[in-house]
Amino acid sequence: MELNFTGTDICAINGTRSAPEAHYNTVVVGAGPSGIAAAIDAAKAGLRVLLVDENPVSGALMGNDVPLYFGGRMTAATQNTERMLEAIFMSMPALETAMDAGVELLLGTTAWGVYRNGPGVASLPEQVVGLADAERSWIVGFDNIILATGGRDLAMAFPGWNQPGVMGAAALQMLLTRYEAFAGRRVLVIGSYDLALETALLAKERGIDVVGLVEVRAAPQGRSELITKVEAAGIALYCGQTIASAKGGIDGVESATLSSGAEIACDTICIAIGLIPSIELVDAMHGERALNAQRGGYIPQGEATVSAVGDCAGLTDTGFDHIAYRMEWMRALSSVSADDTIICQCEEVTRADLIGVQPPNYLTRPAPMCARSLETLLDDGPANPDQIKRLTRAGMGVCQGRRCRDQVAMLLAIEADKPFGTIPLASHRAPVRPLPLKILAEWDEPAALDAAWDVWFGIPTQWVPVEDLNTPYQDEHREMLYTGMYK
Repeated sequence: MELNFTGTDICAINGTRSAPEAHYNTVVVGAGPSGIAAAIDAAKAGLRVLLVDENPVSGALMGNDVPLYFGGRMTAATQNTERMLEAIFMSMPALETAMDAGVELLLGTTAWGVYRNGPGVASLPEQVVGLADAERSWIVGFDNIILATGGRDLAMAFPGWNQPGVMGAAALQMLLTRYEAFAGRRVLVIGSYDLALETALLAKERGIDVVGLVEVRAAPQGRSELITKVEAAGIALYCGQTIASAKGGIDGVESATLSSGAEIACDTICIAIGLIPSIELVDAMHGERALNAQRGGYIPQGEATVSAVGDCAGLTDTGFDHIAYRMEWMRALSSVSADDTIICQCEEVTRADLIGVQPPNYLTRPAPMCARSLETLLDDGPANPDQIKRLTRAGMGVCQGRRCRDQVAMLLAIEADKPFGTIPLASHRAPVRPLPLKILAEWDEPAALDAAWDVWFGIPTQWVPVEDLNTPYQDEHREMLYTGMYK
């Protein structure tokens, strides 16, 4: 192998990466109330601060239920970026306060990965965060990064949920407030804890016909003052029941059938059973779960510090009873779900496929694969959602598991007869948002990086091996490549 005067491989990528476009003392990801407050505090301390937020997200991402579970109930206004930007500034005046404090603001910008040097990675010029908008991708360096990525909806499957009109509470709240772009008219809310009650009251206030709340337990579960407001608003409470199915037409949901047999006309079913902390970034960088940041305040990451604030640092409704409540809903919905109920909408993985550990129907299933099941896997050890994902493709779709990741872990816990916390969640990998390769690609690579592309893989029939560079064998390889003598 040819070595340079430092004794290192001349084709190593160390020192060949593009320099970050900028460096900030603090990068804040997420421009909700917590993120804005953190950015303002950092700016007032004399730091150079960048605040990024993916909103307004593109209509295409919203159509794929990223970052929230929008369920195809957005108006055409979401396709107008300028209109969406105006709506955000009108609904969030604190953004102007942050800008006045000296915070640099980037909206419509996704933070898709955080990288630092460590085992197996020694080529970065500094610790960086990858950013992307609708046109390009780039990296910026940072001393500290604050995650304020909030929470996302906990989705749960039932017959007919894989059609337009089934959505999450956080998405509905965003469409009603920040975007003012909700397309539904008659909403049925699933759940009755505070999230469900607050969502129902907000929708009622915005002129939406809320046709009821469905609660699996015998009585509503939220704060008494919210329950009183819901009852005073004339919103029906269907307790001791679950949703058995959703019927739809060309535009999606048209009615819902409850376990009692009652059929309720609606065009939107809002799942408001709970929220999940959005920890994709810290999970993808193999750090501790953002939930731990609530206790310790900071997650040490070598030379930098990663901190989490707001809902992504831990939700107040994730205590024992709330976890038991979610599992109660999962068991109830599982009891009304047939084997062909879709669990992963992107890959069309059914309940039977998941429990049987089978790939989706568009792939072949040889006999040894058909003999496989969750029971045979459990013989070798505890169920692992990452393994299940590789075998069934559940969670591999464009939504990156946002609709099925958590319920897969819940279903595995039920089938394995284990407590929910004993089954790990499937891991995240960067990019944590679906990005086109034309956006993610670095077209203008540095010359030092481009120079060694043809040797890194070391395949003699396609590239000159590293050990033959600058030796008499180099020309021999090239001649054979150009004359097609390699077969």
